[in-house]
Amino acid sequence: MSISTACANVVQEYVSDTRKFASQRRILSVVSPWRAYELSLQIFYICLQGIILLLFKPTPPKSPDQPTHPHGKIAVVGAGLTGISSAAHAIAHGFDVVIYEAGDRPGGIWAHVNKTSGLQLNSLIYRFHPAVLWTHAFPHRDEVLGEIRRVWKEYQLEPRTRFNTPVTSVKRATKESANSDDLDPKHQGHARWIINDGEDGPFDAVIVTVGTCGKPQKVGFPGMPDSEEGSDNKSDKSDEKQQGKSSEDEHEGEVFQGQIIHSSELDDADLEGKTIVVIGSGASGVEAVETALSKGAKETTMIARDDKWIIPRNIIFDTTLSAQPFGRETPLSFIWEWFLKIWHYRDLKDLAPAHRGIFEGTPVVNDEFLDHVRAGKCSYIRGDTLRLTKSGVLVNVRSRESKPKDPGEKKEFNGDVVVLATGFERPTIDFLPDDLFPEDYQRPDLYLQNFPTEDWSILLTNSAYQNAIGTVGHFHIGIYTRILLSLLLDRDARPSPKDMKLWVDAIRFVKRGASGGPLSFFTYMELTIWLSMFHIFRPDRIRWVFFIMQGWGVTPKEYKH
Repeated sequence: MSISTACANVVQEYVSDTRKFASQRRILSVVSPWRAYELSLQIFYICLQGIILLLFKPTPPKSPDQPTHPHGKIAVVGAGLTGISSAAHAIAHGFDVVIYEAGDRPGGIWAHVNKTSGLQLNSLIYRFHPAVLWTHAFPHRDEVLGEIRRVWKEYQLEPRTRFNTPVTSVKRATKESANSDDLDPKHQGHARWIINDGEDGPFDAVIVTVGTCGKPQKVGFPGMPDSEEGSDNKSDKSDEKQQGKSSEDEHEGEVFQGQIIHSSELDDADLEGKTIVVIGSGASGVEAVETALSKGAKETTMIARDDKWIIPRNIIFDTTLSAQPFGRETPLSFIWEWFLKIWHYRDLKDLAPAHRGIFEGTPVVNDEFLDHVRAGKCSYIRGDTLRLTKSGVLVNVRSRESKPKDPGEKKEFNGDVVVLATGFERPTIDFLPDDLFPEDYQRPDLYLQNFPTEDWSILLTNSAYQNAIGTVGHFHIGIYTRILLSLLLDRDARPSPKDMKLWVDAIRFVKRGASGGPLSFFTYMELTIWLSMFHIFRPDRIRWVFFIMQGWGVTPKEYKH
């Protein structure tokens, strides 16, 4: 999509909205100067992205046959946002790729969320590939999927994608099948890899982009109909489930008579005029409340097992917050928390976490949820879900200073629909060899948090982290991919397993005492420092700095003709 086409689209959208308002006789909306101001900002935003495209967009191949003389061959596991971006970067720099996707279409988690789902962060810091061209600051699902598919097609990835092909095994190739003796990472070599049955031949590297959100996690509670109590909870790790089983009350044996759905299934749900109980207070819970109200729900109740920090959709605040370089709580963290309570929470300071610092977990980015609570459209209940009753949910309601499973007061909250905003299962990577992850060096304790310490030719972009303040869809995807490419191209730049373990140990030392572990949480500034140190501590990598950090260079000549 060109800049002119994008501008034409937003103008057309403005005209369409104007006609709709006119037909509804909303004269003030038709003549509103604010709408005209927003249109001018949109056009300016699109033009600003044009500069980014001009400076950083890598040249795509002109046909599916290119590159005709690839530098190497890379397997990409997953056709989501990260997988498509990684593959596009690799092929743009002269590497052939094959994408393996378990589903039947590209998009990853974005292909399985509600239509109303959108970016929590400003799209200016969600540029998962330099070729992306957003038309809205906070695009919804369809625009995100549209950009993923556009990049997928523009970089000739469609014929290179194997749909309905889950990866079940990744094995090291033998010397004979790899046709190479350069297989030992301890001597500046690297393994070659066979995917599944090896039909596509050996690969020089594998990029695993399964992400951190897999199938919907439907936690089971006593009182759920048509199944044994808790049978949907495969992990059996739910404190709510355990507490529900042990509770003895007058509701024992009751079965909920309403509808139970997961938060990812709200698109087709009939919620108009109904009372909705949402179990879960994370990003999916907040979004479920917004979706329910937008679909005409009468009222909503959120059951929050623990409080999450909610930060505004403000690009200046969010960027500044992610620019904290330490990746942990510091003695000055209270300043951020105090500012949020005064500016964002205001009269709802009681909803702010009492025991969790702002730099101890991934916050929820949202502007509207707190307003829904203020307006009485959503009741925020802090407590443990004990069970479902005939007409609602039984909760152990607790005070702000309490912790999960502390004593409280049992209360029933009636509802027509119960929404399980219990998140998504963490995708497994058990198809990778176990010896890639020795004891003490497993996810997220990896080299640069994404490379197994035993062999750098496996890259787990956006598949190893646990919590962060930043964005999963920005320039780090390309940087990590180009680090991998530079290591494939330059034998002297490669780290040994000893070097990679030393890096992990150094981060552990620097961040010792951090809540949850030294690499369980990071900020985007900390990540940027890691990527910069990759060059600074190894002068032999300096010549790759502009390629790795900006994507300049290593473009096949045939792409330019």
